[in-house]
Amino acid sequence: MTIKKLERALLNSYSQELCYEKVRNHWTEENKTLGMCAITALVVNDYFKGDIAKIKVEGISHYFNIIDNKIIDLTKNQFKREIDYNDYKIVNRTDLLTEDTKNRYQILKEKVIKELLQRIDQEVYQCTLCQNLVEKFPNSNTVYLGKNNDIVLIGEAPANNGWRKSHMLWKDINGKILPSGVILQKLFDIINKDIFETTFLESVKCFPIERKNLKTCSKKCRQIIEKQLEILQPKLIITLGEFPTRSLLDFKFKKFQEVVGNIYEVNGYKILPIYHPSPISPKSYKGNIPIFENLSKIKK
Repeated sequence: MTIKKLERALLNSYSQELCYEKVRNHWTEENKTLGMCAITALVVNDYFKGDIAKIKVEGISHYFNIIDNKIIDLTKNQFKREIDYNDYKIVNRTDLLTEDTKNRYQILKEKVIKELLQRIDQEVYQCTLCQNLVEKFPNSNTVYLGKNNDIVLIGEAPANNGWRKSHMLWKDINGKILPSGVILQKLFDIINKDIFETTFLESVKCFPIERKNLKTCSKKCRQIIEKQLEILQPKLIITLGEFPTRSLLDFKFKKFQEVVGNIYEVNGYKILPIYHPSPISPKSYKGNIPIFENLSKIKK
C-alpha cells in the first residue's frame, strides 16, 4: 500500500452522495474531492495511522493527515488557493465520527476496499507463475466480500465446482448450502455471526490441477494474500484447516493439533486455526465447539 495507490482508489470511489451535505449541490466530477476531507482523512488514518488535523479554509473546517511529521492532504485540490497549514490542530478521531460522517466514511471505506481488491484480482488473473499447474476460472475474483471484514476466513484453494462457478459462497450452483457451510454456520452461531456476511479468502488463488502442487502455488500466492489482508485489515483471521494455517503462521509445527484453537500474532494480525468444517473431518463440528465458545468469551 502506498499513498498514491490509496489516492487513486479514493478518486475512483468518490460520488455526490458521499459529499458533505452543505456543499453537496456543488459537487462535480471535475471537483471530486469537494466535501470529502473528513471521510478521506479517516480512511488515510486507517491505513497509515499518524494524526488527523483540522484547519479553517475559506471559513470552513478542513481535515487532513499528519504522517511521520509530514502533511498529507489528499483533498486540498477542492480549494482554488494555496492552503496555509501553520495553525492546524490535532483532532480526536472519535470526535470526527458524527452520525453523518460515520455513515459516509463507512460507505467510502467499503468502496475503496473493493477498488483496491479489484486491482489485486487483475494481478492474479494476469499471473503466469503457475500456468501449467492450475486451472484459471472464467471470472477473475480472488475474494468473496462480506458486510464486515472484522473476521476473515481463509481456506485452502478454490474447489473446481465451488463458489467461483456457483457465484454463491458456501452454496452449490442450485443455491443449496454445502455441508461445510452448514457446519461452519452452526459454529458461527456461537459467536452470533453469519458466514454469508464474513469475508472469505483462499491461500491458493487458482484451482490446482493436482493436489501435490498446492504447496508450490501457495508460496507463489503468499504476496497476493498479504496484499489482500493489508487492504481488508481484519481484527481476526480464522484459518480453515492445516494447509492455510501452515501457509500463514511464521513458524513450523509438527502436528496441527499443536496449534489448533490457539491465537497467534503474525505481522500484526491475529490468526486462529480451526479444524476444517468439512463433514469428512471427524472434528469439524465437535472439535471446533470449544474454540468458538472460547472465542465468544473473548468477543464479550
